[in-house]
Amino acid sequence: MEKIQVLDKTFRLYMPEAEIQATVKRLADELSRDFKGKDPILCPVLTGSYLFVADLTRQMDFDAQVSFVRYTSYEGLESTGEVTKVMGFPDRCTGRDVIIVEDIVDSGISMEFMINELKKREPASISICTFFFKPGNFKKDFKIDYVGKSIANDFIVGYGLDYSGQGRTYRDVYILDR
Repeated sequence: MEKIQVLDKTFRLYMPEAEIQATVKRLADELSRDFKGKDPILCPVLTGSYLFVADLTRQMDFDAQVSFVRYTSYEGLESTGEVTKVMGFPDRCTGRDVIIVEDIVDSGISMEFMINELKKREPASISICTFFFKPGNFKKDFKIDYVGKSIANDFIVGYGLDYSGQGRTYRDVYILDR
């Protein structure tokens, strides 16, 4: 579909499924290169990364434990600037290589909060893998280790990304049609 309606907003096609899957494969190859033979734990951030991590793990050529976490900061189109822990990192992160898997890193506020929470568990290492990254909005000084696609400050839905809880289940990614 070239355009979709999600609640009161219209979105147009931004990234088709084939491009999404090629990006997932590239990221899976990078993670496989760096973590094969190790015992990492993937910590996908709910709810947005559920489709991404499912596709990612099927493309990796190593096994990894998966433990979902949930932190929230968005309402509608904007970040509230406040991060709330709903479901934190498990104790089994201690001494392990941990890969935080995120759908999108915007300002970095939520990710910084998660990193600080995770450090309390004393992991061996922390890596960040995000499908989308908004470098123009990024306000922090930590490194994003694996980036699928850098994008401008546009609002997108589909492939796990939502607008007020809707629009996550589309196979393609759509951009707000202003």
